[in-house]
Amino acid sequence: MSATTKKAQRLRADIIKLLYYEKKSSLTDLSKRTKKSLPLITSTVNTLIEDGLIIEQGLAPSTGGRRPLNFLLNPDYKRYIIAVAMDQLTSQLTIYDLSNNQILPTQLIDLDMTERKSADTLIEFIDRCIKKSTIDKENLLGIGIGMPGFVNAEKGMNYSFMQIENDISLQDYLAKKLSLPVYIENDSSLIALAELNFGEARNLKDVLVVNIGWGTGLGMIINGKLYRGSSGYAGEFSHIPLSNSNTLCSCGKRGCLEVETSLLVMVQKAESAVKNGEETSLKALFNDKSKSHVDHFLNAVVKQDPVAISILADAAFQIGKGLATLIHIMNPERIVLSGRGAKAGKMLLPPIQQAINEFCIPRVAEQTEIKLSTLTDEAELLAAASLMVENSLFE
Repeated sequence: MSATTKKAQRLRADIIKLLYYEKKSSLTDLSKRTKKSLPLITSTVNTLIEDGLIIEQGLAPSTGGRRPLNFLLNPDYKRYIIAVAMDQLTSQLTIYDLSNNQILPTQLIDLDMTERKSADTLIEFIDRCIKKSTIDKENLLGIGIGMPGFVNAEKGMNYSFMQIENDISLQDYLAKKLSLPVYIENDSSLIALAELNFGEARNLKDVLVVNIGWGTGLGMIINGKLYRGSSGYAGEFSHIPLSNSNTLCSCGKRGCLEVETSLLVMVQKAESAVKNGEETSLKALFNDKSKSHVDHFLNAVVKQDPVAISILADAAFQIGKGLATLIHIMNPERIVLSGRGAKAGKMLLPPIQQAINEFCIPRVAEQTEIKLSTLTDEAELLAAASLMVENSLFE
């Protein structure tokens, strides 16, 4: 492939990506965003229209003079993305079209990532879901996967979970077995990417996104872009040594923030409260096996169960204490509380704000806004899809 052809292909992909995130845009806007000439953008868009990827959609607002045409991705264009969101025990999968409409309802599987054959279990699960969707594999762009652990996205390796024999990268192993392009990324980094592209970090420059899940992760947006660090491990917020507990963390160290702030720990405390006979609605909820204990715990918080709120408040205060440290270092314009735990809603805010007020210099703290994610459960699935979009040339 010639250099000219590669450039043309890259520009096509860049235009598709912009329309994927922006939903619709004019030729002038596309020219500004890609920093390419208007004639070149016009020619490329016309080619994409001929190929069925883009359609015209009405007129953009007037800025003086003739109103320009808007363009958007063709909702009938048959290209799809498999999005997988994993935690240590449960994995979710959905299939989106390029307008982020779900083609396959979210599928769930109990999958212990610490098991030796967990990668093969994941492959079987993805295969079953593809067959269930009845989508031809040729119409699948690929698979984006968000997962916990020390993930090096560039090498496609997860050094915490699902390691493959002979040092083969997990990404390459999955791609070979599934015969599809596969990209993996740390779950907290992906959730930050979702907030940047679809949520509360959109159009902002410096944002911290807290992933409240089985662990307590962090994604960092710096100068409007996801920051991964020199080797992809930036954002290990949960391993800041702020805990007074002597509990051993999953990383093998003691004193990590995670041992007091993760949803796993909150649920364990809730289970102990029920066992000790405390008066709480959690006792009846935990008997319902149709949902996980995490979902029951978060629902109890929303319904203002005193025991659940007390447990959440203790954890949220510790999260706030950690955030006070980060505010002093990063001076972010916004902190977004995202991930599964964001379902707790406004109950999270008072103890976090209390800790920030207590431990942060007021002049610094008052520059940072705390916001709840509006994406919650879908954050990582949306981000997993956008991971595939970022890496696709849409051939």
